[in-house]
Amino acid sequence: MATATATMAVAQQEYRVRPGDTLAIEVLEDTSLNRAVVVLPDGRISFPFAGSVLVAGRTISEIEQAIIAGIGPNFAVTPNVFVSAQPGDRAAYASGPAAVGIYFLGEVNRPGLIEVARGTTFLQALAQSGGVTRFAATKRIQLRRTDPRSGAQTVYRIDYRALSAGAALKQDIRLQDGDVILVPERRLFE
Repeated sequence: MATATATMAVAQQEYRVRPGDTLAIEVLEDTSLNRAVVVLPDGRISFPFAGSVLVAGRTISEIEQAIIAGIGPNFAVTPNVFVSAQPGDRAAYASGPAAVGIYFLGEVNRPGLIEVARGTTFLQALAQSGGVTRFAATKRIQLRRTDPRSGAQTVYRIDYRALSAGAALKQDIRLQDGDVILVPERRLFE
């Protein structure tokens, strides 16, 4: 019996939450926050003090940390948060999460992780990052994409300067979860 419980606990921690799942959330320091919430089609839940939290694609421990980060400033000590998941109806949410995480590095106005809607293009995401800084090497922007199955990385080079001068992309690249957009610093005479 104890072995079965331990196996279920490990499986629960490795499980990646999807839209339609139900999360049971408990906060030891304030039981009025305890609740069960359904993951919405956009992959988010709403939680008091934390607001809208993206949970789709995350493990239970990642969700616990996100909630702690959201509610932590409201407590004198770091709160203890426990989350468990119950798989929900997959048919109603077959399309997957509506948001994907894109990482921006280098000479952009807001570097870091930005969550964008599924189907967002490179140019749309660049606009959401606040655009490039005046020190950006706009002819050498890179989109780095790693294949989750093989681990192979593909690098797309984008000439933003040409695009801003009116050139057209052959195909505006639709971003995928985990894509990294690297905007290098301009060289001396570039």
